[in-house]
Amino acid sequence: MRELKVELGRRSYPIYIGRGILSARELYAGLLPPSAQLMIVTNTTVKKLYLAGVKAALSDYVTSSYVIPDGETYKNLDTLNDIVTELLKNHFDRGCWLVALGGGVVGDITGFAAACYQRGVDFIQIPTTLLAQVDSSVGGKTAVNHEMGKNMIGAFHQPRGVIADTAVLDSLPAREFSAGLAEVIKYGLIRDAEFFAWLEENMEKIMARDADALEHVIELSCRNKAEVVAADEREAGLRAILNLGHTFGHAVETALHYHTWLHGEAVGAGMLMAADLSVRQGWLDAGDAERIRQLLERAGLKTALPPKLHGANLRDIMAVDKKARGGRLNLILLKGIGRAEVVADFDEALLSKTLDAFTGRGVPA
Repeated sequence: MRELKVELGRRSYPIYIGRGILSARELYAGLLPPSAQLMIVTNTTVKKLYLAGVKAALSDYVTSSYVIPDGETYKNLDTLNDIVTELLKNHFDRGCWLVALGGGVVGDITGFAAACYQRGVDFIQIPTTLLAQVDSSVGGKTAVNHEMGKNMIGAFHQPRGVIADTAVLDSLPAREFSAGLAEVIKYGLIRDAEFFAWLEENMEKIMARDADALEHVIELSCRNKAEVVAADEREAGLRAILNLGHTFGHAVETALHYHTWLHGEAVGAGMLMAADLSVRQGWLDAGDAERIRQLLERAGLKTALPPKLHGANLRDIMAVDKKARGGRLNLILLKGIGRAEVVADFDEALLSKTLDAFTGRGVPA
């Protein structure tokens, strides 16, 4: 088992990475106070696979569970209200803990419920998708979606621990696995050119789900994110680079009403759009943009948008992005592989050309 730490002073917490650790009673004992009152939140898919094992590992505690429907469309205030109602019905007090057992949707909404319930209770992340293991379970961003924008209602609320069992990835559908690789590739692009090159050399091993390669991928991804979060927990500056591709990707997800595409698929295409705009700005070499495209495709990710989207519509959605300030959109763009920056002074006309190119009305840079 590998162990990392997110260094946040008194709120520091461990990330455990290993095969078969989902049911390791000693890990939970090291995180939880004796006789803690727990509610596990999971979804209909994960319940069938892993809920019984986690419950068995937590049998020393007062444990109940609540199951939400599976899918991004349920990451909303209605589901949040359902979770809080269940906590109240079962008389959970301010000393209770929540356990998020699932992918990014379960982790985000459970974390937000923990942030809100009785003004904040503790929670543990047990991510069951690659995307959640390398990204969303770490860093304390919690949220639900609004029909006008993704993750627009939320709070920063750090977990007390993350338990990432690589064995759960054996049952992950190929499409979900590829979606997680978008966030992995992101770390190479924003701050770790050596990792990006390693991914280029080892993508076939990763796609074959080689155990050693996967542990390395998860460890390096979590290490990169933990370092950024420790330096800028509440996204006052540096942490914004973790959103490479997300402003574009969130606009795609919103335009599709959170149907059709997975979050990681939208982020992958969004990173390619950010690379395209970076080339148009003269900041990124066209050859590096092609390296990015090829790696995304080797990871099984989409590099073209659905034909029904329109550039002007995507731009309107991007206008309400959380990184907008004073009416001005901030984008994460590339000055090279391994070098991302938050940029407000990009050329709006070039952004329109990128959006038009990816929605079938223009030519990629």
